[in-house]
Amino acid sequence: MVHIPVLQKEVLEYLDPKPNQNFIDCTIGGGGHTLAILERILPKGRILGIDWSPELIQDLKIKIQKAKLKSSSTLVCDNFTNLKEIVKREKFREVSGILFDLGMSSWHLKESKRGFSFLRNGSLDMRYNSQNPSTTEKIVNCWSRFEIEKILREYGEERFAKKIAEKIIEARRLKPIKTTFQLVEIIRRGMQKKYLNQRIHFATRTFQALRIAVNDELNNLKKALPQAVEILKPEGRLVVISFHSLEDRIIKNFYRDSTPEKLEILTKKPIRPSVKEIKINSCSRSAKLRAAIKL
Repeated sequence: MVHIPVLQKEVLEYLDPKPNQNFIDCTIGGGGHTLAILERILPKGRILGIDWSPELIQDLKIKIQKAKLKSSSTLVCDNFTNLKEIVKREKFREVSGILFDLGMSSWHLKESKRGFSFLRNGSLDMRYNSQNPSTTEKIVNCWSRFEIEKILREYGEERFAKKIAEKIIEARRLKPIKTTFQLVEIIRRGMQKKYLNQRIHFATRTFQALRIAVNDELNNLKKALPQAVEILKPEGRLVVISFHSLEDRIIKNFYRDSTPEKLEILTKKPIRPSVKEIKINSCSRSAKLRAAIKL
């Protein structure tokens, strides 16, 4: 599978990597951004790559070995909420830039078989790391109607949150909800017919909300951003790519609240992908990049 990194040209522009500098990619995914940064920081620059999915770490190790860049990289399977601890453990210093690309890797959607995609039938898992005790199956089969409705409304901004939650409770009384296609059919029953054939698939917001809840994504981001600023050296750059309004709001507010004492914002408005990029990679359509420099 060909991995297409989102906003790669813009990431390199705002991170501005130069030879012999050190960078951290907190979400290596398919490794596109990591490898592009590595090419620009040789011969003595280093990159610390972090991802919660061990499969993606292993895949990037192979790519880096093939590119003969092993000595320039350190790859760690961990949650980026532990960023300061990871940096200390790996003795990774003098950091000139940190990147967060908060989008799911295409591997999660197409190959993981963990139920991230409503277009493929699979188990209701949605964990980035199998050590995580929470799963989508546990949420839809064990949580109360009120709790399910709350996450669908807050994390998915789903207008039919109450009705979908009711349909989930009705369905699980008859039999456990085990697969993505079961869940998609339940979501269908909870929505008005005129909303079933919109441009965005009717299950998108529910699946987004459940994935965020399973992996505690928004709280993880809130915990990681202050650590990133602390780790950066003066004039170091922080670049964050988000894919929905809840993430973008957290980043925007964090940047605003960190100025003028800690950060200078480089992007007054978020950077969006070009029409050309969206045509090549439709997954990039909702991406927003925000960048800042440490004072």
